[in-house]
Amino acid sequence: MQAENGNKVKTLVFRVSEENFDSVLERVSAIIKHGGTVAFPTETVYGLGADGLNPEAVLKIFEAKKRPPGNPLSLLVHSREDVERVSRNIPQNAFRLMDTFWPGPLTIVLEKNDIVPDITSGGLKSIGVRMPDHRVPLELIKKAGTPLAAPSANLSGKPSPSLASHVISDLTGRIDAILDGGEASIGLESTVIDMTAKPPIVLRPGAVSLEDLESVIGKVRSGYKNSEAGNEPDLSEKKAGQKYGHYIPDTKVVLVEGEGKLVSEKLVKLLESYRSEGQKVGLLLSDETSKETATFLALQNLDLYECLLLGPREEPEVAARKLFEGLRKLDRKGLDVIVADGSFSRFGLGEALINRLREASSIKIVA
Repeated sequence: MQAENGNKVKTLVFRVSEENFDSVLERVSAIIKHGGTVAFPTETVYGLGADGLNPEAVLKIFEAKKRPPGNPLSLLVHSREDVERVSRNIPQNAFRLMDTFWPGPLTIVLEKNDIVPDITSGGLKSIGVRMPDHRVPLELIKKAGTPLAAPSANLSGKPSPSLASHVISDLTGRIDAILDGGEASIGLESTVIDMTAKPPIVLRPGAVSLEDLESVIGKVRSGYKNSEAGNEPDLSEKKAGQKYGHYIPDTKVVLVEGEGKLVSEKLVKLLESYRSEGQKVGLLLSDETSKETATFLALQNLDLYECLLLGPREEPEVAARKLFEGLRKLDRKGLDVIVADGSFSRFGLGEALINRLREASSIKIVA
């Protein structure tokens, strides 16, 4: 934690392996038990964990991330007993979702029990809970003996961390320990569904799609920012992921959405305009858009361009794993603008991918 006088704590970094797994987890679980903060991998992104039932420990998460007060956190749990410990009046449909999608990338918002401190829930009467599909946090929760408050392990508002190097860059000197467990397999945060609403509301898209949810519990509303449905509800309470901006690099991001070649044509016009102004441009492109704009780019001053490929349009799960790393890489290049390709399929992780791109961008263009 960074103290008020500017002093920094020593951040321990462990590369987790099969050989040292038990010893490392014992050591960092002791940090959690003593009110400390530990960053660790999950299947979605890296999380920053502390004892979610200890308000002093949770405060350290806010301080480390520079997270605005009142912004609710979710809890990572190890078992159904943990869920019943921190929440009450759990609807049967919530149990059906747990049976179907847990452990996995789904956060379920439930009515909270009094044991959950107000600082963890942001003063709300509800709390998000998730059982991650990753050995490291599950064992850490078990050994620490408490659910973990665990937002993404990055400075608040910035692109989420899919690699330990992202956490090291953002939070060294601000937290007690970082567990390096390699790349997050999904790369985007979990789906969040509010089960205190009727019908339930998807607050954030992720790897579990709205269609997946409806196949288990029936009608579900889309309530996240920039949802395609265009019918965002006027929520009386802002839940996890709804209250503040996310995923925003320092460099301005322009998102171009649309179908295939229309996006490529619009990108060429944009790049011509930026070139005429002498601006340095970063590009986050699908493989197809890169090919469709290759002739134009080959004729340009390539010193003005930095291009990263996210993968095929029809494989948004590939782009999802690369997105936050791509935003971070381009953000370090001293560019004037990042232009992002929004031509990816909306199937699977596609809706979540486009949602994160929309959140990261300050200008949105439809081709």
